[in-house]
Amino acid sequence: MKQIFFFLSVIVLLSACKNNGEYKKVMHDPILFSQTVHELNGIVMGNNFSPVVATRNYTYASIAAYEVVAAGNSKYHSLADQLRGLNTLPQPTDAQQTDFPFAALLAYCKVGSAVTFPEGSMDAYVDALKQKAKDAGMPSKIFDNSVNYADAVADAVLDWSKKDNYAQTRSASKFTVTQEEGRWVPTPPMYAQAVEPHWMEIRPMVMDSASQFRVPPPLEFNMKDTNSEYCKQVMLIKNAIENLTPEQEEIANFWDDNPFKLNVNGHVMFGTKKFSPTGHWQSIIGIAAQKANADFDETVYAYTKTSIAMFDAFIQCWDAKYTYNTARPETVINKYIDPNWRPLLQTPAFPEYTCGHSTVSSAAAEALTSVFGDNFSYKDTTELEFGLTSRSYPSFRAAAIENNWARFYGGIHYHSSCITATEYGRKVGDFVANKLRMKEGEDRVAPAADTTHYY
Repeated sequence: MKQIFFFLSVIVLLSACKNNGEYKKVMHDPILFSQTVHELNGIVMGNNFSPVVATRNYTYASIAAYEVVAAGNSKYHSLADQLRGLNTLPQPTDAQQTDFPFAALLAYCKVGSAVTFPEGSMDAYVDALKQKAKDAGMPSKIFDNSVNYADAVADAVLDWSKKDNYAQTRSASKFTVTQEEGRWVPTPPMYAQAVEPHWMEIRPMVMDSASQFRVPPPLEFNMKDTNSEYCKQVMLIKNAIENLTPEQEEIANFWDDNPFKLNVNGHVMFGTKKFSPTGHWQSIIGIAAQKANADFDETVYAYTKTSIAMFDAFIQCWDAKYTYNTARPETVINKYIDPNWRPLLQTPAFPEYTCGHSTVSSAAAEALTSVFGDNFSYKDTTELEFGLTSRSYPSFRAAAIENNWARFYGGIHYHSSCITATEYGRKVGDFVANKLRMKEGEDRVAPAADTTHYY
């Protein structure tokens, strides 16, 4: 009888180990986290959020997931007291009976769907995650503890997010358009109002203020003197667009990342959607993490660090945009040279200087370089779902430099603006990557090589 009882006990124990191993294999898969980010990315795209607002969704959601990971892995440090206004976060009541990757997924979804959306936009996806955990054999106690801990961290992050001045900027004054030469005015075909003119008032994550990395003034507007530096930049972009090579057009379209393009064909108008600039980089993070064979926790870490860098980079850039309020090339060329000239890409509805996409791309490149190292080659397959071919890069910094040219090839930014944006986005990314202490053993990131190749 004792032998039978012993063998039954062994069978039960082996079965339990098998179940534990099964649910961990399923729920701890780093690709599952990237799939969850992609799910939020699709929701953001579907709701036409501007690039800056989209970044807010990704960043707070990633922070919630990261805080859960940090609570379960001593290699990672909480961002409490590292990010502005973020204080002590909840700790698990029973760490031994909590599945932290599963909780991180749930926390990400709860925050991501609540930051700017009506709550519940990811409910169906969350239900599927929970069912996946149950089907994989997650014990009920661990399941319940994980759900409860995810809710606690998500609620704390959401409470913190509500103090970043976003709500106040919803009712702030609209941008006032003036007829002063060289100042921004709405552009065709939408002639939309200026997007988020108060975004520089959003609380930064790591920077001291929106103006900490204030860019120098743009070139002085001067279309009367054909030898002025400003006029030279205007003619440079006009001539470039009129003589684009197929490769240059491909580069511009690959990095277009227009969350809502208005297509006009006679009396017919319809919109097409793509991932925003930060949505594109969310995809790149996942591609890099998978190539690096990063585990679940490191994958969350990469998303979080990069998102924070882009969050602050957009605040820095919007401070520049609405400090100087410069006109777009399309506006200047139409008024002074050719009323029928159009850029390759649709001009976004905010001032020209500096370039937002170049700013956040160079900031993201610095953050990702700090995680995966320089000279990390990868193939960017992000645009396949939008009918574009993939492009390969020898490093994240190389991708950011190509993006620099892409905005010029698109006809929406002077190249001098892209150069400044890239340099200052890099400053923000370097600052965030080196100031945050997120992972044990992090070293200071070596600065990029010379910037002469920007030209």
